[in-house]
Formats: sequence, C-alpha cells, structure tokens
Amino acid sequence: MKNLEITKIFRDIAMILEIKGGNVFRIRAYERAAQNIEGLSQDVEDFIKADNLTEIPGIGKDLSERIKEFARTGKIKIYEDLKKSIPKDY
Repeated sequence: MKNLEITKIFRDIAMILEIKGGNVFRIRAYERAAQNIEGLSQDVEDFIKADNLTEIPGIGKDLSERIKEFARTGKIKIYEDLKKSIPKDY
C-alpha cells in the first residue's frame, strides 16, 4: 500500500517548502493532498489503474503526475531535489 509512503512524501515536501518560504497555497495543497490520501480506504494504486486520481479531493493534475511518478519509479524528482536543498538535520 503506497498511500502512507505518498502521504509522508507530500508532508515532507510541504515542510521543506515552508522552511524555504515557499508559496503558502502550494504548501497547503501538499498538506491537503497528504491528508486526503491518508484517509483513503482504498489503495491509491487502484485510482492510478482506473485513471481517476483527480477524483481524490485535493489532487489535481500536478499532484496526480507526482503520484504516478512515484508508482512508476519509487521516487518523486521534486522531492529528491528539495531534500538536497536543505541541511540534512531537518
């Protein structure tokens, strides 16, 4: 079940963006998406297979692409880049 992994990544992205003084609306979007994915009773992979990720509240085109990227590769490039941009102590 990838829901918890994606939830953690989206929360981490929101936290890093907040540390870096990122756009408040973008931060909230990641937080809201994490919360909604965490609350799903269904595996996010089921939504990927049915091609209806955007039916999850808070998941738009950009975030659905990030979820698909994680499902394909096990990573999200923007997350990997953001992690490199802050000290490891965070």
